[in-house]
Amino acid sequence: MTEPPRPSRPAISCVVPAFNEAANLAPLLTGLTAQLAVLSERWEIIVIDDGSVDATPATIAPWLSRPGVRYVRLSRNFGKEAALTAGIDRADGEVVLLMDADLQHPASLVPEMLAAWVRGADMVCAARASRADETWAKRLGTAIFYALVNRNAAVPIPVDAGDFRLMDRKVVDALKSLPERNRFMKGLYAWVGFRNEIIPYVPAERHAGTTSFSMRRLARLAFTGVTAFTNAPLRLWSGVGVLIALGAIGLGFWFIFEYFVFGNNVPGWATLVTSVMFFSGVQLLSIGILGEYVGRIFDEVKQRPVYVVGSEAGRGAISGMTAGMTAAMAAAPTAAAMAAPGKPPA
Repeated sequence: MTEPPRPSRPAISCVVPAFNEAANLAPLLTGLTAQLAVLSERWEIIVIDDGSVDATPATIAPWLSRPGVRYVRLSRNFGKEAALTAGIDRADGEVVLLMDADLQHPASLVPEMLAAWVRGADMVCAARASRADETWAKRLGTAIFYALVNRNAAVPIPVDAGDFRLMDRKVVDALKSLPERNRFMKGLYAWVGFRNEIIPYVPAERHAGTTSFSMRRLARLAFTGVTAFTNAPLRLWSGVGVLIALGAIGLGFWFIFEYFVFGNNVPGWATLVTSVMFFSGVQLLSIGILGEYVGRIFDEVKQRPVYVVGSEAGRGAISGMTAGMTAAMAAAPTAAAMAAPGKPPA
């Protein structure tokens, strides 16, 4: 079935999660509003304040008097995945654009992403063309993460494709229907499917401030992604357990052979204590990995909300226009009434 042609100037919702980005919001909104105004007459920018403790509320306050800029402040810092979810839940556009607030995602790439959507792509994601600007430790960790999460994965996650992406309305609705609490958005983007197009880009330098994603937080997010979208850790340690068991059996046969053939004494306490400590460590590590999966099941069962909104401000240009158009259509006379004056409509 052929889809109808898509409009070249659709309603655009732009979701921008922000945590302590006061120094970046003004230049971001200046450039982004100018870019969106060129692309469409109906657009909105939804800034999700993820519990910032800097001057973010004061910085964005002057922008809230302008139609199209909305501000949602979460009650505390829930994390970027929750902030993205809050923005997606509130986006009203035909297409939804996700961008970071640090100006590393260039607004100049949005027209190319929109053109790909017009051609038929349901999701257009920007993937880093190079990681040369990152440390060797982060590059190594990224390579290990993608190797693990995509190992025998039913739904592979595109490598180096982050949150900078444009999505069709049906993709957004599919994401909103997912009830899980432990959200790894990169995996969810891939899981819902649809036609995806990747555009390589080189991220710009961070405009101001420092990133809030430390190596510890990145490692935690990566572990969430691995445990949420693959059983590879469980299978890995099952394989390790089999290898250790086979090795122990082989070593036992060797000791028996050595005793009867060479007359050597059975190894003493040093060997026994070392082997006990080694196997105990393997068992505890295996239990810890299993506990991570059980803990995530526990979080899902509690069914706590992904985020809690503290306050909202601003006006969305899309929802207002949509409501006005609906009211105008309801007030307008129907074709049947115009064709047959004096007769009630059918």
